[in-house]
Amino acid sequence: MQINRKAFIATTLAAPTLLVLAVAPGTASAHGTMSNPPSRTMVCYSEGPESPKSAACKQAVTTGGTQPLYDWNEVNLADAAGRHREIIPDGKLCSAGRDKYRGFDQARADWPATTMTSGATHTFKYRATAPHKGAFELYLTKESYDPAKPLKWADLESTPFHTVTNPTVADGYYTMTAKLPSRQGRHLIYAIWQRSDSPEAFYSCSDVVFGQSNPSPAPTPTGTPTATPKPTPTTSTPRPTTTATGTPRPTSTATQPPTGGNALAAINAGVGVSPATAATGAQVKVTAVCSGSQVRDVTSAAFSPARSRPAAPTVAWSPTMKAAKAGTYAVTVRCANGNLARTALTID
Repeated sequence: MQINRKAFIATTLAAPTLLVLAVAPGTASAHGTMSNPPSRTMVCYSEGPESPKSAACKQAVTTGGTQPLYDWNEVNLADAAGRHREIIPDGKLCSAGRDKYRGFDQARADWPATTMTSGATHTFKYRATAPHKGAFELYLTKESYDPAKPLKWADLESTPFHTVTNPTVADGYYTMTAKLPSRQGRHLIYAIWQRSDSPEAFYSCSDVVFGQSNPSPAPTPTGTPTATPKPTPTTSTPRPTTTATGTPRPTSTATQPPTGGNALAAINAGVGVSPATAATGAQVKVTAVCSGSQVRDVTSAAFSPARSRPAAPTVAWSPTMKAAKAGTYAVTVRCANGNLARTALTID
């Protein structure tokens, strides 16, 4: 997914280097997850996709297979644009509403968890296999949270306990230092990473325990498991690499990140496709955004017809189009004010 925030970039979109970046395998759908405290996908991947140790991870594999574990950094929605609560239903927060990751929505009190100190300052680490500009929001469950019940939006505090825009990234990790709220017992930290250069967002659930010994500790990711990833028709997932340990550098407090409609307003021109790889004849959802303007049209030789226009003036448009013929094609959104953005679609 490629976003362009200035109109003059329209003249450079044809540059070979930009086009290569747009179609490079894996960059469209694999980007990151919370590593400290580790997310459910990171925990299960660290246990070993083919032979997980915990009951929760074993059930996740039984439910959805091993591929979601190999694709631990791909719990994303291409067309979120800050509309997280609108498009992710209750009970499906940890999967972001994606059926592929439904095994991580299991309501159970034995997910491996990280012990944390109530009210303490903690340095969070977010594994970024493909860094992007954007804003992070960290939410904690309310004191009434019951892990044995499906996670709902109402189970989270209404405001995040930490927000940061464009935190420092080093050695493949974003670091964020935040003061934890006062809690006791088992809880969950829900992280949202909304890109500012695209409508795309990433989500993760990290199980934590405050103020008591943890009978089922989450493994600390220390390197790359030896299992060989299974190929999928839609993703090519980079594995995490071994990272030298040390004290992460805290980041200074940043500006409040854009949320909801403000997140949409931060995107001058953006386009995304879901899925990024589709079969001939399949339906492909295109998300086009032209903040401060209107979507003029979406064009691509991948579709028939090659050009489509919204029926009425709109800032954001999400049509579903038919993949017409095999190949890798540019998909372009053009805005009425001259801005444009381009991404790539591969049709098998």
